Amino acid sequence: MTQPTQTLTRSVEQFLFREARLLDERALEEWLTLFTPDGVYFMPLSGTTDPTRQPSVLFDTAADRAQRVYQLLHTPHYAQIPASRTVHQVTNIEIAENSDETVTAHAVVVVWEVRPGDPGQVGLGQVRTIEGRARYDLVRADTDTSGGWLISKKTVTLLTHDLPVRNLSFIF
Repeated sequence: MTQPTQTLTRSVEQFLFREARLLDERALEEWLTLFTPDGVYFMPLSGTTDPTRQPSVLFDTAADRAQRVYQLLHTPHYAQIPASRTVHQVTNIEIAENSDETVTAHAVVVVWEVRPGDPGQVGLGQVRTIEGRARYDLVRADTDTSGGWLISKKTVTLLTHDLPVRNLSFIF
């Protein structure tokens, strides 16, 4: 590993901030373009490291991500009527490994979510906070439209990974 430069660190930060903005704006079809064709989005259960052999909260391939986005945007997704409004905060970004073509970055992600509506109805009108640590395995992109990076694997470990998970029907 070479020592990350300020330019490298800044470009990775900007990429992760862009991902957060796209998720908050529900620009989910554009969010899909941030992944490599074989990219994976993985949310393990407690200590899970091999999603093909152990259960996980989610393990999305490109087809799974596309289906999830389609359902959220174009079908009656009852767990998201009304749709959640979110604010993603990405902090403590650290470059763990890097080469000319790849970067592994770690970050803390906090998502504030609210589903508008009558606070008397369970889950509506109440802000909830979900925290986790994310690992991004990034590769250099061929085009500039991605901000110079693509996600080959995004792993999010929730702070409460060992507790029951309530409705995560938005994208963390």
